Amino acid sequence: MSRTATFPFRYTVYAASIAGLMLTLPMSIYLKGWYFFPALFAGLSLLGTWDLLQNKRTVSRNYPILAHFRYFFESIGPEIRQYFIQSDTEERPFSREQRTIIYQRAKNILDKRPFGSQLGMYEEGFEWINHSMRPRALNDSDFRIEIGKGCAKPYEASVFNISAMSFGSLSANAILSLNEGARLGHFYHDTGEGSISRYHRKPGGDLVWEIGSGYFGCRNQDGTFSEEMFQKNACLEQVKMIEIKLSQGAKPGHGGILPGEKVTPEIAEARGVQIGEDVVSPASHSAFDTPVELMDFIERLRELSGGKPVGFKLAIGHPWEWFALVRAMLDTGKKPDFIVVDGGEGGTGAAPLEFINRLGMPMTEALVLVHNTLVSTNLREDIAIGAAGKITSAFNIARTLALGADWCNAARGYMFALGCIQALNCHTGKCPSGVATQDPRRGNKLDVQDKSHRVYNFHKNTLDALRNLLAASGLQHPSELGPEHIIRRTSKTEIHSYMDLFTFLKPGALLEGETGDRTYDLYWPEARSDSFDPPGFIRKLRETKLH
Repeated sequence: MSRTATFPFRYTVYAASIAGLMLTLPMSIYLKGWYFFPALFAGLSLLGTWDLLQNKRTVSRNYPILAHFRYFFESIGPEIRQYFIQSDTEERPFSREQRTIIYQRAKNILDKRPFGSQLGMYEEGFEWINHSMRPRALNDSDFRIEIGKGCAKPYEASVFNISAMSFGSLSANAILSLNEGARLGHFYHDTGEGSISRYHRKPGGDLVWEIGSGYFGCRNQDGTFSEEMFQKNACLEQVKMIEIKLSQGAKPGHGGILPGEKVTPEIAEARGVQIGEDVVSPASHSAFDTPVELMDFIERLRELSGGKPVGFKLAIGHPWEWFALVRAMLDTGKKPDFIVVDGGEGGTGAAPLEFINRLGMPMTEALVLVHNTLVSTNLREDIAIGAAGKITSAFNIARTLALGADWCNAARGYMFALGCIQALNCHTGKCPSGVATQDPRRGNKLDVQDKSHRVYNFHKNTLDALRNLLAASGLQHPSELGPEHIIRRTSKTEIHSYMDLFTFLKPGALLEGETGDRTYDLYWPEARSDSFDPPGFIRKLRETKLH
C-alpha cells in the first residue's frame, strides 16, 4: 500500500523562517531599517537547520525551532510552579508562607496575618503549642545556652544560629553578609567544611569552625590532619567552638571532589590546597577509625585549641554506630562538649536524588534517639545538643527544643534572609540572587550592608516571636520547653502530645537494663566502643536473605 508524503505540520515554523528570510532579504535592500527582519529569520533558519542535522536531541530533530520553547519553559519550571502554581502552604521544599515570613522579618516589616490560619487544623499531622491561662511578660529575647561547661573557654550560644555553609558553595558577599549579621546579633556562624576564609574573618562575627574529612584549613599536603595548622586557626579569638563533621543530613556518607577549575586563589587560601588542582573530600575521616579514636581526637583538639568546646555533627544512620560512640564516651570518660544532630531533610548545594530523598534519619527521630541515649546513660547534663532541619520559624525552634535540643541551626532560612528566591539553581553556579554562586558577576550584586542587616533582623525578629510564644505558654526560657507542650493531630478525632507519641527514657535507664523500647534493647547491648562494625546477629543476617 502506498503512502502519500505530506509536509509535517511540526516543520511549519522552520519553513516559515526560511520563507521569511527569502521575502525580507530583498526588501531590506530598498527599505531602511528592515535589516532586523532578515537577520531574525536568518538566525531562526540556521537554528532550525542545526536542529535537523544534529543527532543528540530527537525532539529537536522532530520539532525544529519549536523544541527550544519546550526547553525554555522546562528551564523555568521551578519558577513557574513557585510563583503561579504552588499554594501558600505547600512545603516543597519551603512554602510561600514560610518564605514570605522570612522575607518580612529580614526586611523588618509587618509580619502579621489577617483572617486566620490557612493551615488544615483537622488534618493528620497538624501541630501546635499549648498556651497557659497564666501568660508571662518577657522583656528579653536574647536566649542563650552555655556550651562546654567544663572547658577553659565555654561559649554562650544563641538558641538560633547559622548552620554550616562553606565559602565556595556561597559567594564571597553572602559569607560577608552572614558573618556581619552574626556579629550584629551576637550569634554564631558555622563555617562549613570549606574552612575559615578571609570573608569569615573580615566582619569578626563568632565562628564555629567545622572540620570535615578533607581537613580544610588544617591539612598536610597529602590531605591528612595537621596539628600545627589546626592550632593556628583554632586559637583565633573569633573561633568559639570546633565542630567535627561526621556526616551531614542532605548527603550522609558521601564524599566529594571540587574540580581544579573551581579552586580559585581565595578558595585555595581558605582550604590550604593548591590553586587549580582537584580537591578530594573522602567519605570518611583518616584521623580516626573507631569510636574510641574519635574521643581521643576530640580530647586532643580541645587541648590544641586552648580549652574551647569541641563536638561533632552527624546525621543518624545505623543505630549501633551511634550507640558505639556513646559506649566510647562511657568507657574512656572522654566526651564531646556538644553534638549537632543534622536531619535527613537538610539542604545542600548538590547531591544525588536518592541521597536527598531516601538516605538518613529525619531530624525528629534522630534528635529523640540522641537525646534519649544521653539521658539514659547519665551523659546529657555534660553534652549540649544542637539540631538542624528546615527550621525557619519560632514554632520550628520551639518544637525542636521540646524534643530535647538546646539550640537550633538554620541554613536555608538565612539564605532566604539574604534574598534567595528558591530558584533551585544552587548546583549550577547561576543563582539569580547571588547567594549560591562563585560567579563574581552575580555574587557581587549582593549588597553586603543591606543583606547583613536582613540577617540580623531575621534572627532578632524570629527570637522575638519565640519570646511571645514562650510568654503565652507561661514559660520564661526555651530550656523549659518539653514534649508536653507540643501537640500533634493523629486523626480527625485524636490528638496526642509529644510526651505520648515518643518514647522518653529515664536517667540511667540504659545502664540499668531493659528500656522496653526495641531499638535500645536490641542494639545497645551489642554496641562496642572499639568498632563501628555491626553486631554479630546483623552480620549473620547479611549473609542470607532469611531475614
